[in-house]
Amino acid sequence: LRRKLGDEYQVVSTSASGGGLPPPRTAPRGKRQRFVDKNGRCNVQHGNLGGETSRYLSDLFTTLVDLKWRWNLFIFILTYTVAWLFMASMWWVIAYMRGDLNKAHDDSYTPCVANVYNFPSAFLFFIETEATIGYGYRYITDKCPEGIILFLFQSILGSIVDAFLIGCMFIKMSQPKKRAETLMFSEHAAISMRDGKLTLMFRVGNLRNSHMVSAQIRCKLLKSRQTPEGEFLPLDQLELDVGFSTGADQLFLVSPLTICHVIDAKSPFYDLSQRSMQTEQFEIVVILEGIVETTGMTCQARTSYTEDEVLWGHRFFPVISLEEGFFKVDYSQFHATFEVPTPPYSVKEQEEMLLMSSPLIAPAVSNSKERNNSVECLDGLDEVGTKLPSKLQKITGREDFPKKLLRMSSTTSEKAYSMGDLPMKLQRISSVPGNSEEKLVSKTTKMMSDPISQSVADLPPKLQKLSGGGRMEGNLPPKLRKMNSDRFT
Repeated sequence: LRRKLGDEYQVVSTSASGGGLPPPRTAPRGKRQRFVDKNGRCNVQHGNLGGETSRYLSDLFTTLVDLKWRWNLFIFILTYTVAWLFMASMWWVIAYMRGDLNKAHDDSYTPCVANVYNFPSAFLFFIETEATIGYGYRYITDKCPEGIILFLFQSILGSIVDAFLIGCMFIKMSQPKKRAETLMFSEHAAISMRDGKLTLMFRVGNLRNSHMVSAQIRCKLLKSRQTPEGEFLPLDQLELDVGFSTGADQLFLVSPLTICHVIDAKSPFYDLSQRSMQTEQFEIVVILEGIVETTGMTCQARTSYTEDEVLWGHRFFPVISLEEGFFKVDYSQFHATFEVPTPPYSVKEQEEMLLMSSPLIAPAVSNSKERNNSVECLDGLDEVGTKLPSKLQKITGREDFPKKLLRMSSTTSEKAYSMGDLPMKLQRISSVPGNSEEKLVSKTTKMMSDPISQSVADLPPKLQKLSGGGRMEGNLPPKLRKMNSDRFT
């Protein structure tokens, strides 16, 4: 099955043998199809709507506003022309049915509308009435009740048509899309080091002196990918953090600002390097939203950057300078960049090289893991001991051993412990000269090994499984075996 996505074709395998989809066949660099143009227009066309086209008529006002100007003007002129011709025909029909056309020059006859004797005169009467011109030559008389009713209908219909069409034209002219024309984005994005971190940067600016209230910026990464289940997503959208967690996405857009996206482990560009950019295909969509200060309407400006428009190892020129009493912005350098020393490796590769260059990091991590595992094992034995009956706890003799002493005896590499937590005999032994801390730990381990092994061997079978202990129930004394059977059966 062959699907055409712009100028890029994707081949989907439909064989019964299964397997994942083959990698997408990329289009040539010169025929790169954009999802969003540089001016913000989205290259999306909706087709094969079927019966869903009636939804456009249900929201007729928005449909007219979204139309192009040439269609708006055509509908505007056509609607007024048809309405005027229809109402003029109604006045002509009334005059024809009453016989006013034949008696228009009879001074003794009172017509419905004075001086209306053909269709052009009826049309002129309607225009004079609708536009409230009133030359005084054509007017309605009191001898025509149907003319009075038609006049009321004409007034109501004219008000509706004026409100609809003039309101549509006003909204069309005051749309904030034109305000977006004075919001600038840099032609290229740049990747370089900032504050010791690899950062994706682009620049935004406001050409007007009026501010954008509550301006906020967002970035989306559009990239095709294939899921582990074999589904191909041609336009998968990923969020690029441009300061959402710190509030840096809320802009005070008085002067040009450089928007930064820090490339870290959470970034979609975590494994992007200067070499991989030559084969990658992605598009960064930038959306700037804010409220126009003069009109109070929400404005949205958009642009996009493809992989060809992202410059590796570049930085933007400064555009703000201090003059006499004010800051001056030089927009001639708004799009200009210059090269800076930047490592060509991705953040992932840099972290791996840093890890390989520091061999002491891995043993420290492994020792900490082993230490945590030993403490967890002792905590598990403590939980098992607390679940024993009171008689078995006395038999095992574990009540005399503090919990901190068990942790101390689990490893000989830990030297930092409190002497106040040890029994009195061990404290006296440690106070004798010549007994080092290593001997104290070995004696403590030896004292603890025998009671613990005996206590585990004397446990019932269920508790032996929990503690991983030794002897079977058949080797227990008769009294203890009888007590276990009464306790657990």
